[in-house]
Amino acid sequence: MTEQASSQARTESDYSRQTVRRRGMRTGYTTGSTAAAATKAAALTLLTGIETREVTISLPVGRDADFSVHRSESLADGSRVTCAVLKDGGDDPDVTHGAEICATVSLHPAGTVGDPVRGGVGVGTVTRPGTGIPVGDPAITRVPKRMITQSLEDATALCGMPDGMELVVEISVPDGVEIAKKTTNSRLGILDGISILGSTGVVQPYSTAAWRASVHLAIDVAAANDLSHLVLTTGTRSEAFAKQRLDLPDMAYIEAGIFSGHSMKRCVMRQVGRVTHAGMVGKFSKMAMGYFVTHVAGNQVDTSFLAGLAAECGASPKVQEEMAGAASARHFQEIAQENSLLAVFPLMCQRVCEESQKYLGEDSEALAIDALCFDFDGTLLGYSSTSPDGIPLLPAPGA
Repeated sequence: MTEQASSQARTESDYSRQTVRRRGMRTGYTTGSTAAAATKAAALTLLTGIETREVTISLPVGRDADFSVHRSESLADGSRVTCAVLKDGGDDPDVTHGAEICATVSLHPAGTVGDPVRGGVGVGTVTRPGTGIPVGDPAITRVPKRMITQSLEDATALCGMPDGMELVVEISVPDGVEIAKKTTNSRLGILDGISILGSTGVVQPYSTAAWRASVHLAIDVAAANDLSHLVLTTGTRSEAFAKQRLDLPDMAYIEAGIFSGHSMKRCVMRQVGRVTHAGMVGKFSKMAMGYFVTHVAGNQVDTSFLAGLAAECGASPKVQEEMAGAASARHFQEIAQENSLLAVFPLMCQRVCEESQKYLGEDSEALAIDALCFDFDGTLLGYSSTSPDGIPLLPAPGA
């Protein structure tokens, strides 16, 4: 890792911790923890015949957590129990916050069970490689699955087990199919529901680490499905614009957000041969200065830097002064357009490519890098590439 990259990584981590402390935000629990709690409650109720209203589970971070049971249902013959726990994401703006995570525990003859942890309605099914879960299995990642299994074992240790029997649990999410539509699951090949996730069991509010991990997973899945050209976008709008100019499958578009640097390194690690940065003037101005965790560059665009780029394109001292005093990146863009300084946008893209190569160091030899800069209406202002063959662009819409 370069000194600059190391400094940015430290700043990013500090930023996340300081933000949580400063705002007094409340941590929450992952879908994996919630599923494990529901499993323990259902298993205890099944084995004792007494409705369990609260449970305590051990989290991977080394502490215990208490959960209240939202709903409990038992078959009259006592052979099956379903308990539901509401997912509490704390102050993290997760689409699964408030979702009902259900665990249905039942008894089966020993030796007939196989995998005791199964997926039900609302838990997605993995249909493509790259997620770390076998294709065809429910989207329950390794740590949550271990927690759920541990909940079954804890319940049997407390209550005993009928001779010759084993427990099986089915995890379900009644609203999981609808919730999944608000996620990138389908792009990852996870269909018909959400994923049961969480390596620590705890949700940190506005966690940049969790955001970065989701970007890395999207890259891993794309690479596992043999995609050699990925598009790293700064947001949903730039992704939509890039799709109009590049003929690539949906999985190739990665909303990298502030993590363009981490994303490039992940692409090198996964042997992706080409990345295209897609964004607008604000984020690109920071990337052109060598900032690849873009929030650490500060919230303000450096308009003096942009004015310097314009000077290289022939901007007069008067126009440079006006640009340096611009109120925003968009304002700078308007000044450049009003003064026919359109060459500044391809130059900015060229700098993004050059700084990307510097950021990657020797690894840059393994990656062709492009940059597409759009305005707010989707017009391509400028582009550049380290590839001698250029960028395989589609004609502009309506052209």
